Amino acid sequence: MNLFRKKPIDRATGAEGEIHGGHALGRHLTVRDLTFFGIAAIIGAGSFSSMGEACFKGGPGVVLLFVMCGIACGFTALCYAEFAARVPTSGSAYTYAYVTFGELFAWVIGWALLMEYSIGNIYVAFSWSGYFTNLLEGLGLHLPEWLTINYRSASRAFAEGTAGEGLTAWNTAPVIGGLRIIFDLPAVAINAMITALVYVGVKESRNASNAMVIVKLAIIVLVVIVGATYVDINNWSPFMPNGFGGVMAGVSAVFFAYIGFDAVSTLAEEAKDPQRDLPKGMIWSLVICTSVYVVLALVLTGMVSWSQLDVSDPLAEVFQLRGVKWMLYIVSIAAVVAMTSVMLVFQLGQPRIWMSMSRDGLLPKKFASIHPKYRTPGFSTMVTGLVVGLPIFFTDESFILDFTSIGTLFAFVLVCGGVLLLPRRAKEKGRFHMPYFNSRWTAPALLLGVVALLLAKIPDYFPGLLDVSGHAAQNIPQLIFWPLAALVVVLAHVKQWSLIPVLGLLSCCYLLTGMEVSNWMWFSIWLLIGLACYFAYGYRHSKLAPPRP
Repeated sequence: MNLFRKKPIDRATGAEGEIHGGHALGRHLTVRDLTFFGIAAIIGAGSFSSMGEACFKGGPGVVLLFVMCGIACGFTALCYAEFAARVPTSGSAYTYAYVTFGELFAWVIGWALLMEYSIGNIYVAFSWSGYFTNLLEGLGLHLPEWLTINYRSASRAFAEGTAGEGLTAWNTAPVIGGLRIIFDLPAVAINAMITALVYVGVKESRNASNAMVIVKLAIIVLVVIVGATYVDINNWSPFMPNGFGGVMAGVSAVFFAYIGFDAVSTLAEEAKDPQRDLPKGMIWSLVICTSVYVVLALVLTGMVSWSQLDVSDPLAEVFQLRGVKWMLYIVSIAAVVAMTSVMLVFQLGQPRIWMSMSRDGLLPKKFASIHPKYRTPGFSTMVTGLVVGLPIFFTDESFILDFTSIGTLFAFVLVCGGVLLLPRRAKEKGRFHMPYFNSRWTAPALLLGVVALLLAKIPDYFPGLLDVSGHAAQNIPQLIFWPLAALVVVLAHVKQWSLIPVLGLLSCCYLLTGMEVSNWMWFSIWLLIGLACYFAYGYRHSKLAPPRP
């Protein structure tokens, strides 16, 4: 069983000729458009929703986590850029894994990206619904509670007897055939509208995305300016109220904010000059968004105490607590616009990954079909809409958030590792070329420096990892990380690997250690389901499979 058969790079870059139905995607996107798509995907639910959880866990020190994630994503973005310059085709990390690690890893990444985009969009839809409902309330319009909450949350509120929207929804919902009709109507509606827009075409999506990015950046600048006038520097002390462990506990919430830049690479076949513009679009969007997140986190934790930020709408909450009522409407408008743009980009990315997997035979041919009029992967787009829309009826936000970030980090690890397996190439004019810095001595020196710093500043760190009383399960990821880091450094020394992908690989692996045991459990279940699907269909129908007798 050849599970690691690799797709040749020349065949991957010639994918346009393999499109089922003979129709190619339309090339309309410039570097500005790609940068705006990246900003559209990154600044959304992370700043307007999950940032509250991260600030509550890490206090003002959460800015360190944003910087760490930004650096890790920066290294990863350079690795994506190197792949994009060599393999300028749709598919993102899935395609990159196919040409470096082989088919099985490519399938795993494609399956993980399904979780990143489609399931991540469920969380964004829930967050969008919350802000949209608040905006309607401010305008004097009220939707029934049973149309603004998901069934799972309402059922749990009833079981626990928790007063609030969930219990009210359960008690007032209409009953048909013994089943209470409870679902989040705004979340369902926005998913349907975004799916329709993406189905129609990338030019229309680009125009809508660019307009929304300009609006939300302008409002965020206003939020920072107004919020800065209410900052009390005493709120920044203590800087890490729950220690560094509290800062790292916000990994799943913080990293969720960064997963969007990966979506830019899925638009390779719709970029006018992908080998030049894709790398620039990814890197520019990442730099801009990391700066925005750090400033926002400082303003939030400066306006009120970190202990008051465990809410789903932190930007609105801080202005509510400080009595700046007029800003609540501005924030709600910004959140609605921001999350709409996130859903738009995610909904663009997922169908193109399925399209690439279908071209390779790992999914049925229908997933690669291109609409003859709109020049979009029409069938895959509709399926993506259903994959996002149906779970909205029976899941909730907290489960989705933790489930998504781990899959994204896993994809990033393989992208950084994949670059290390690529042969070096000469510089070519008009193409991105990742700088080469020999890590033979630098990587070991950096690892030893980090270990020495931990021993000096946190003397109980390593003994704590070996303490089997009470926290053994939580320590397992870090107990795996340090031997893995040592192995990577040894290989970097022997093989003289490039420093940038080595640092990207190690930093993403370390961020994975911040995931809870339950995250790993659900992720493992998800991968097992994916492997079952691969062996049931993909392995036998792959275009790299030997001819059947």
